[in-house]
Amino acid sequence: MVKQVDLGLNEGYNFMHARGEDEFPYFVGIRSLADIATKQDRVCVLNILGGESSTVTPVSHVYSGGNIVCGTMPGRSGSVMKTTAGDIPVYNNVLEALKAGHKFNVAVVYVPPSGVKDAVIEAVRVNPDLRKVIILTEKVKVKHARIIRQYCQWRGVDVFGANCLGVADAHNHVRLGGALGGSAPEESLVPGSVAIFSNSGNFTTTIATYLLTAGWGTTVSLSSGKDVYIHFAAPEFTHAMHNDPRTKASVMYIEPGGYYEHNLEFKKPVVACVVGRWKARLTRACGHAGAIAGSGDDAAAKERWFQEKFEVKGIFTPDTPICSAKGAVVTNIAHIPMAVTAVMMMNGIKPDFAPRGNLAPKCWFHNNQGLALPAELAVPVVEAMEPYNQQIADLSKQVGTTFPRQSMKDCSGASRMDAKSQVSQLHGVSVLDSSTRTFEENLVQSLIREYGNDNSVAMANVALNTFVNQSGTVLLAAADAAREAGSSPNAVLGAAVALVGPKEVDGARDAVQALIDLFGLSGLKDPAQAGFDFSSQVKQVHMTPALQEVLVADKGGKRGRAMLTALDQRGVKSVFIDFLKTLTDKQGSVRDVVVLAAITTHLAWAPFMNRRLSVNTLLVLPWHFRIFSTMVGATVPSVGQDKKSFRGVDNNELMASWSFTETAFAALFGRKPSEEELFSFSVLMGLLITNGPGTISAQGAKGAVSADGPEAPTRVQINKGYMGFLTHTGFAHGGNGYEAIAFLMERFQNSGLNDPGNPNHGLDLEAMAMQYAKEYKGYKSKAKSAGELEYLKIPCVNHPVFKGKDVNFDPREVFVDELFKNRGSYNIFQDFYHKLVHALFKAGVSSNVYCVNVDAVIAVILLKMLWRPYSVGEVSGEELERAAFTTFLFGRMIGSAAEIDDHTNRGRNMDTRTAASLCSYAG
Repeated sequence: MVKQVDLGLNEGYNFMHARGEDEFPYFVGIRSLADIATKQDRVCVLNILGGESSTVTPVSHVYSGGNIVCGTMPGRSGSVMKTTAGDIPVYNNVLEALKAGHKFNVAVVYVPPSGVKDAVIEAVRVNPDLRKVIILTEKVKVKHARIIRQYCQWRGVDVFGANCLGVADAHNHVRLGGALGGSAPEESLVPGSVAIFSNSGNFTTTIATYLLTAGWGTTVSLSSGKDVYIHFAAPEFTHAMHNDPRTKASVMYIEPGGYYEHNLEFKKPVVACVVGRWKARLTRACGHAGAIAGSGDDAAAKERWFQEKFEVKGIFTPDTPICSAKGAVVTNIAHIPMAVTAVMMMNGIKPDFAPRGNLAPKCWFHNNQGLALPAELAVPVVEAMEPYNQQIADLSKQVGTTFPRQSMKDCSGASRMDAKSQVSQLHGVSVLDSSTRTFEENLVQSLIREYGNDNSVAMANVALNTFVNQSGTVLLAAADAAREAGSSPNAVLGAAVALVGPKEVDGARDAVQALIDLFGLSGLKDPAQAGFDFSSQVKQVHMTPALQEVLVADKGGKRGRAMLTALDQRGVKSVFIDFLKTLTDKQGSVRDVVVLAAITTHLAWAPFMNRRLSVNTLLVLPWHFRIFSTMVGATVPSVGQDKKSFRGVDNNELMASWSFTETAFAALFGRKPSEEELFSFSVLMGLLITNGPGTISAQGAKGAVSADGPEAPTRVQINKGYMGFLTHTGFAHGGNGYEAIAFLMERFQNSGLNDPGNPNHGLDLEAMAMQYAKEYKGYKSKAKSAGELEYLKIPCVNHPVFKGKDVNFDPREVFVDELFKNRGSYNIFQDFYHKLVHALFKAGVSSNVYCVNVDAVIAVILLKMLWRPYSVGEVSGEELERAAFTTFLFGRMIGSAAEIDDHTNRGRNMDTRTAASLCSYAG
């Protein structure tokens, strides 16, 4: 039981009229700040066992020397709150506590908003000794606050709050109410000469801590609260400050709303920190309920009030230290210590003690994401205080990142589409920018979230080209069987991908894990670092049979050795590759899956060490790469590849000198592309990468991951994710690009066109466009007269978003058009489309000039590349359709890879399902 003491209510308080009759038109019992939190105060906490009080009250009790005599909690009479300063008894209500013999003059209220009024009135009514009520509860109704005010005024009781963190006196070592000073009040509540008045509870403690850095301690810290109704507000504080001989100056933290500060008159120096300019245009409270301006009480107005009182013309900042002996106005709490010092110097007052600490950033963590930051942003890391330093040390031993899991239905951390521009992004890079990158660059970026340098691209090309040849494999046999059965390209590739199961990449995953274990804590940041000493890692492998089994082959390894040779020929620099070479001398062997693992680990190492990638992403990267190679390789029938060559190109040549973009082009068209074709092909696939997580293909990939259960990521079969993507493409989604190609072929089939890239083609495109526009107008008119609602639409013109103007443009199509024009590249088919939309308007088909949408770009680029072989009969219409569909699959494979990895890392099991309540029956 807490010891009872004589409260001495008549000592230090002349409650009714100590202030003088003319100072306030209402009751204020506290004459001086020294009376706010005294050693004689005894406290009863209402709702003492509630959530907030349970953690705050024990700290206040211990810090204040055991000043809490009891608490109330309906239904919990007989309970106690355990503290190191003794148990605090709990009663059903205040009257029961008084009957038990407890005496107290302070009530601290943690009661929920609806019960605050009744709780305060009961406490005041039954306890004639009560002189202070501190309300911590937020959002007390204004009408309840008025009743509390009226009743407490009548009974001679001072009220603090509501929505405050209480009051504290550093000299008396007493804290009444909330969490001022946090869990260690003595660290920030250091005795000094500055009083603090703050509308913000948390900033009350922050300001006290900041003042220490300039050598200023505090007398009283008062959290006024910032509900609409402030009971003990700025006027009451100012009056009490003037009468406290300990207080030489004060800091006031002021938010918008209310006229409490308007008529203040100061007799001591004051630094006013006025915040909330950004709230000037708000029509609802944001943050504290009372922090919203009415008429003439916004932040700017309050800044003017204080500037007039202090006779200053401007805001105090380190660069412009505007102040007077009366005070200064700041708008940044970090400037408070300097402003206090400047004002006090003008009054001949020195700091209370030597500065303690400083306000320089003290970062416990450091991650520059691999960026070369300027010196002013390269903040040094300091060791954290105990016990955090050991926790951080343990955390630093972890590699990679772990993403928080959530439902990823119709959600993605990889892709998004801007509803206004209709431009999609993958990992923050728009598809327009992606279209200027190569196929292999975009494939890697889809998984490691950033683009690599030339060294990384060279390594990726070796890895991807090594496994593209599928000759003699069951994968190619399955693809050929699907082709023979007349299956569409997505089904053909799906047949092959289905066989790239986990056992195909077990060796590579084991090798990646071994490399992570060996190098994760080695300090290696740049995997291309010259001269990195990995001798300890080599020694560890030689001493560990399990690592030798994973990384060193005792036989075979011909293709692995060829990969190392190709990497040498490309001039690749890699710590991991050099490490493998050291493990296997010139006569030794290295398996291809181990070299693949070393390459993918190199590519992902920097973002992995910067905690942008998870361990699981690194482990499955080889699997993704094998699938990339398989999809391109299975495009070519068995007659187009053998054990030594692919599309007539030697395997070693592919590894040593071809880009994967060139290989993919050759897979589709049977030859190496020209420079112009290579650029066009890259643009084409870049535009196709993604249309956001809502597209059917992305939904298929995400659904497959969701069904496997991403919460156990090692169980997710990556090839099934790609099968989900492939099964969710088809002739309407993926193959529809052929409609525009067929439309253009019909327009130009008898035109005599030889070279669609020659601007001097000799064709009158405007006449061709107008002729078709008139034909279409007649067709459309007849169809409507016949009541046909589903009449033929012209492919790739108009767009549901880019419409309604006199002349309309799809910004994506405009971007690509300008991209090619800047290269001096001409495309007659795109030119025709531009002429066509104007002809449709002139012929009266449309009421304005339609846009040419981005789907046209896909058609015109592909047709330009294939026009010559088509026009001479080398390529059939069916082959052209397959090429268009497969090109779409190559491009969309990039975005699907990102969705599969993202959903694996972030998603929850079966999170893509639709609730039964949202489904309907069409019977």
